Amino acid sequence: MTEFLKREGWLVRPDLAELVAAVGPLRWVGGAVRDTLLGLAVKDMDAATPLLPEEVIARCKAAGIRTVPTGIEHGTVTALTEGGPVEITTLRHDVSTDGRRATVAFAQDWRDDAARRDFTINALYVDPATGEVFDYFGGLADLAARRVRFIGDAAQRIREDHLRILRYFRFQARFGLTPDPEAEQACAALAATLKGLSRERIGMEMMNLLGLPDPAPTVARMAELGVLAVVLPEACVEALADLVAQERAQGVAPDAVRRLAALLPAQSGLAEQVASRFRLSGAQKKRLSQAAARGKDTGDARAMAYALGMEGAMDRLLLTGGSIAPLGGWTIPVFPLKGGDIVARGVAAGPRIAHILRSVEGRWVAEGFPDAARVEALLNEALLNEAP
Repeated sequence: MTEFLKREGWLVRPDLAELVAAVGPLRWVGGAVRDTLLGLAVKDMDAATPLLPEEVIARCKAAGIRTVPTGIEHGTVTALTEGGPVEITTLRHDVSTDGRRATVAFAQDWRDDAARRDFTINALYVDPATGEVFDYFGGLADLAARRVRFIGDAAQRIREDHLRILRYFRFQARFGLTPDPEAEQACAALAATLKGLSRERIGMEMMNLLGLPDPAPTVARMAELGVLAVVLPEACVEALADLVAQERAQGVAPDAVRRLAALLPAQSGLAEQVASRFRLSGAQKKRLSQAAARGKDTGDARAMAYALGMEGAMDRLLLTGGSIAPLGGWTIPVFPLKGGDIVARGVAAGPRIAHILRSVEGRWVAEGFPDAARVEALLNEALLNEAP
């Protein structure tokens, strides 16, 4: 039975209709089709065409549509439409692969193009004019069953691109109900091949997985199969499920950096090593290190936020099972005392100023950030205690 998408939503967007009219032979493919069939919001638009990239660029230019040759050596041109970028890729088939990159040749057959994709649910094409869905490898049935299945032989697909191991688990965490035995067996058998990939690719895929609503069962399964030990041998998976439960209970959105911190033991320097290995940004590295040091918490949510910032405090509290409620609607205050205020009270500039500031600030925080009058009183006490 032929499946059709309803002619609504993005299928009737004027800017996409203009693009289709400009390019000609084109089908929507991949995530937009999959997510629409699942009733999910569509984020990225991808299309396939038998036209060569140069012809796509020429036709778009003639229609006044700007393009960017984002991956032209692999047949990909990005069209800049009013509703957002659209990646248009010439139909391809693999000539050779080495597990990290593929040499491709352009093709004219839609099935050839579908055959080189990773999972059946990602190899669904839609005719923009009719909404007809073209399914060459049983993707519709797999989608209905919420089954993530490699196209063809799972081991062979992984040998073509080792990153597909991590992609399988990410898609399983997002779309799968029950694991595919053939896929799991292949991922376990070929897990060591992940060592040949760049750290950046592994880090990006792992962070994408950890950012999903509930990756904990999938990450635990990766550990059981020996896959996690290859990419994150330090991981302790038990804490991840606890963190996800805390996030849900306290209404906090999923966060990949916080989830990564949950997987790491609180060992000095370990978070920095993992952040470097995953090629995280400087800000992410700092946050991961801060969150992973959760054993040093005081339990006072607002004092923690003052010391670590709002995000840092929320990370620590969620990781240790503390409540973030005290931080709701609260703004971190600014310490109202300056060194000049102490100098004005007759204290000579020097190390004594910093000592008094720290003393007063510590008591101010401990008392719950009282008003300026109380700070003045605390300063008077400090000056009296400091008196020779």
